[in-house]
Amino acid sequence: MLKGKTILLGVTGGIAAYKAVELLRLFVKAGAEVFVVMTASAREFVTPLTFQTLSGNPVHTELFNLYQEREIGHISLADRADLVVVAPATANLIGKVANGLADDLLSTALMATKAPVLFVPAMNVNMYENPVYQMNQKKLEGFGYRFLEPATGFLACGWEGKGKMPEPARIFEETLALLSPQDLAGETVLVTAGPTREELDPVRYLSNYSSGKMGYAIARAARRRGARVILVSGPTALAAPVGIELVPVTSARQMREAVLQRLEEATVVIKAAAVADYRPAMRAEQKIKKGLEGSLILPLEKNPDILAELGSRKGNRLLVGFAAETADLLENARKKLTEKNLDLIVANDVSRSDAGFDVDTNAVRLLYRDGSGEELPLLGKDEVADQLLDRIARLLKPSL
Repeated sequence: MLKGKTILLGVTGGIAAYKAVELLRLFVKAGAEVFVVMTASAREFVTPLTFQTLSGNPVHTELFNLYQEREIGHISLADRADLVVVAPATANLIGKVANGLADDLLSTALMATKAPVLFVPAMNVNMYENPVYQMNQKKLEGFGYRFLEPATGFLACGWEGKGKMPEPARIFEETLALLSPQDLAGETVLVTAGPTREELDPVRYLSNYSSGKMGYAIARAARRRGARVILVSGPTALAAPVGIELVPVTSARQMREAVLQRLEEATVVIKAAAVADYRPAMRAEQKIKKGLEGSLILPLEKNPDILAELGSRKGNRLLVGFAAETADLLENARKKLTEKNLDLIVANDVSRSDAGFDVDTNAVRLLYRDGSGEELPLLGKDEVADQLLDRIARLLKPSL
């Protein structure tokens, strides 16, 4: 996701410096080239060797060290960065930058860079609420610097309140948003994800193997690209995505109701959920016991076809569906594309062990309303989500 990107990670002196190690690991895993700059105070909490080992690059600590022959360190670092992330960012560092002070390598690099800068403040709650600090943050925000609000909780100093550094995964997500194209800005994307459950009795239900990973990946990617995102999700074990309106549902009928309630707000609808086609005709009030003689027959009835209903009511919206098949993939997907009045359908063979339900990768075919199509290679689901949104952005703005 960050392949080809260069990130300058600034680490200042605070107990939260240990979280920067995990943040660095996430950046590297996503393919970024990362250069770490540590203040003198930061080295009291984490050694430079830790960051050097994980980044594969020298850690920079001194202002008056030449980076290479004929290259001045802070200028070289500032110039090569696509993004600067300071995590944790102390009140001292933020105050210095807000007032134009540059007396160490990190503050000097921040003054010299033209790349976007994300500050992740972490400090005592009283320091964070201090009007002097708040004035400095507002001043920098006015200049275009970005801030990620600290979390609330028990602080290392013994106080409780706002001032905790957010978890690395949260910072990573914000980083991806800053480096993503904002080609979905102004759009409202409605995504469905996960399975539905149809209850047989108080302890059993009919469902499927969908984990929700594909739909959640699409929702996260759309939010990064500037869209307002509404995620209607069946039961999953996934964490709620940050910055997204999550609408939890259980059954197909609940999902239909939630989707139709929010349809007027949406400009794009992406139906990635694996909705149960049938439900028990009757739900037993008590647990069905196995002591009954003979076979147990469960009468089923059809659930509403949410995608077909959306196709009949879509208006000017872009409507995208998914076809999870185990046989005749293209034939079934093309039929669904036509019958449901879709603009695009994502077809995948869920009988494959490396694609489909409850795995982190997917191999899909994209079929379009005009009869064209294309095949994507096996990719991580986050990558599939971005590839899909690239196509959706082009369908929304074909002239670009």
